[in-house]
Amino acid sequence: MTVAVEPHASESSAQPGMSDQPTIAVRNLWKVFGPAEARIARQSGPGPNAESVEQTVTKLGGTIAVQDVSFDVRPGEVFVVMGLSGSGKSTLVRCLTRLIEPTLGEIDLDGENIRKASQVRLRELRRQRFSMVFQNFGLLPHRRVLDNIAFGLELRGESKATRLARAQEMLGLVGLEGLADRYPEQLSGGQQQRVGLARALAGDPEVMLLDEPFSALDPLIRRDMQNEVIRLHDDLKKTMVFITHDLAEALKLGDHVMIMRAGKVVQIGRPEELVARPADAYVEDFVRDIPKSHVLTLRWVMRPATPDDPVDGPIFPSTAVIRNALHAAAGTEKPIRVIDDNRLVGVVDRASILETIAGADPG
Repeated sequence: MTVAVEPHASESSAQPGMSDQPTIAVRNLWKVFGPAEARIARQSGPGPNAESVEQTVTKLGGTIAVQDVSFDVRPGEVFVVMGLSGSGKSTLVRCLTRLIEPTLGEIDLDGENIRKASQVRLRELRRQRFSMVFQNFGLLPHRRVLDNIAFGLELRGESKATRLARAQEMLGLVGLEGLADRYPEQLSGGQQQRVGLARALAGDPEVMLLDEPFSALDPLIRRDMQNEVIRLHDDLKKTMVFITHDLAEALKLGDHVMIMRAGKVVQIGRPEELVARPADAYVEDFVRDIPKSHVLTLRWVMRPATPDDPVDGPIFPSTAVIRNALHAAAGTEKPIRVIDDNRLVGVVDRASILETIAGADPG
């Protein structure tokens, strides 16, 4: 077997099997509320600097909700935007479909400039290519579960037979078989949110936008719904933008996580990048209590293989979370061999795993 070492996880942001062309590309996005917005929106060129915007807001009045935000969402990934109340995350996600009009910047969906879309085109995009799931479920209380799921298809003009058949299919997908004729008030909070997910999926959207959908649920139901999102994503490969204030939720769900503070981007990276290499003290404080062995992968603690290493012993993919390799590491003195696409990329010895569990910085 050829021994070679791949780039470190932080040196490449592409996910295996994932296109380099983003589904959503956001560049230099600003949202200012209040009297100052009109003057700022008239500025030309590549975009204002923070100082000039702050001066205009101070002079004319207003609030900077989103400040010079740029990021890419790749096809089929879960991109999580995480931040505390007032960080701008919910404003940001509403700007993506212009439910809130951005002040400045670009938003592209597969190369189409959303900011230049007419109102007719926007309605088409919202019905055909985007779907949203909100915290408050937004179910119609006077309609049955099946009719709630079919509602978006009704707005699109689908025939009754077509939309009800699709709704029935979605009912099974989210595990609500037998509840088609119930009304929202007859469902638990978790069941209501499953109806919301089913309705969002019914139109086969390209992108799902989920704005803190589980924050009103109790912890056990919330955990179940997180697992449901993971299952649906694995099955359907939908591109998702997920908004949350919960770091554990962000790390559990996200392929990439963007942390915001006061309208600004603090750090973007894979969950293991945020935990292993926080960009500043703010992120470091967030991840301080996260067990590294639960998030970091073997790629972060492996070393290059040498001819002196045993040619047998446990084999794990580089994407395996460290804690999943604990049993194998404890059962042998031989290092764990780490592979990518059946190619040896490094080895991990027991000492490295123990250091990580103890909280030592892996690199």
